[in-house]
Amino acid sequence: MIIAGPDDRVLWAKRVGQDAWQFPQGGIRRGEAPEQALYRELEEELGLQKRHVECVGVTRGWLRYRLPQHLIRRGRRPLCIGQKQKWFLLRMRADDLAVRIDAGDRPEFDAWRWVDYWLPLDEVVAFKKDVYRRALNELAPLLGVAVRCPSRSADPVSLQP
Repeated sequence: MIIAGPDDRVLWAKRVGQDAWQFPQGGIRRGEAPEQALYRELEEELGLQKRHVECVGVTRGWLRYRLPQHLIRRGRRPLCIGQKQKWFLLRMRADDLAVRIDAGDRPEFDAWRWVDYWLPLDEVVAFKKDVYRRALNELAPLLGVAVRCPSRSADPVSLQP
């Protein structure tokens, strides 16, 4: 999820105990719709509820990436070789105090900050870069942000989920 806040800056979160920053994300449980997973993960990872945000848009298509071979955890079930993602653009409607990275039983983040819309593309781990580029470019027009480095196969964007 991309959460836009003041001046169309976006929420950028740091993984617990790592020097790795990313957008909040999460898995979809069996029988759960993508939008249901969005709001569940939003609360689990950031302590935010549906009332704290407005959904501005969602990528129409699924965006995919594969994990590099050395990151595939063999011997674990189910075997994960990558991810298929639906990206949501949210507008923060609450003040910063509503963000609670310690809200869940097992926090995923130990810090967060507002950053320029395009900074995540420069900082994200290399194997996620193309997915980030596609999502950021697809959703940028909904905030009035100019597209940067468009991908060859960008999917259209739906204005509402």
